[in-house]
Amino acid sequence: MITNKSVYLCSKSKTQYLMKFIKQILLLSAFGLFFSHEAYAQELGLRFGNSLGNKGSVAIDGVFALGKFSRIHADVSFGNGVGLEAIWDIIAKPIPNSPISWYAGFGPSLYLSSPFGLGVAGEIGLEYRFEDVPIALGLDYRPTVILVETTGFVSNFGFNIRYVFGQ
Repeated sequence: MITNKSVYLCSKSKTQYLMKFIKQILLLSAFGLFFSHEAYAQELGLRFGNSLGNKGSVAIDGVFALGKFSRIHADVSFGNGVGLEAIWDIIAKPIPNSPISWYAGFGPSLYLSSPFGLGVAGEIGLEYRFEDVPIALGLDYRPTVILVETTGFVSNFGFNIRYVFGQ
């Protein structure tokens, strides 16, 4: 005899398995991006600030160059749950031969906890790269429109500090 409780437990275990599978695929994709683009500098560090669903969180922050003027800015945040963001940025250097650049972009934002959240994040920020040491500092603003589980709008500021590989 199948009860409502056994159906709920079965669907809950399938959901947990699916979330674990999605995490593994995203991590493998991030490592693949990191090692496949050797021509341009890659960056890895921390982002301090709120993320979708994770208030006061610290995120592992990675930048994967796609060319001279574009990149994927990805974060995995930890707090009340696990948040994942992968934002495609366009980079601009308003002052030639300056270590300051600005970037803007958009991409998916995922929150793995209860309640589940899926949305679209935007990003605009400033970045300063030190010339003598392989460190980049950034300050960004991320508005996010939440589309799945609930609908809504959140926004936050973040501070990034990253080590620059290949500089």
